[in-house]
Amino acid sequence: MNWFHLKLWLVEASGLDMDALHVHAGIFLQVAAALVLRRSLASPLPWFAVLVAVLANEIYDFNYEVWPNRWDQVLEGFRDSWNTLLLPTLFLVLTRYLPRLFRKSGR
Repeated sequence: MNWFHLKLWLVEASGLDMDALHVHAGIFLQVAAALVLRRSLASPLPWFAVLVAVLANEIYDFNYEVWPNRWDQVLEGFRDSWNTLLLPTLFLVLTRYLPRLFRKSGR
């Protein structure tokens, strides 16, 4: 089973569409990278791990599937990247610049 077929299997097995899986994958990868790298979500390294995974996935998709209109395929890749990186970017910014939102109140 190749990467493309594994993704299709995940869609079928989870009942989620591919866009939702991109969102979930971004969050999962960021948290997993933070744990493996022993870094906080405030560190840019877990975010960069998600970015690398997104780029690798989109390069694979672009080369594996060949759409009749390649520009539509490029735009779909941007949409997938946006879906995957939005929440990890939000987590990075919030934990880095507004860490008090993630701390227990000192009252």
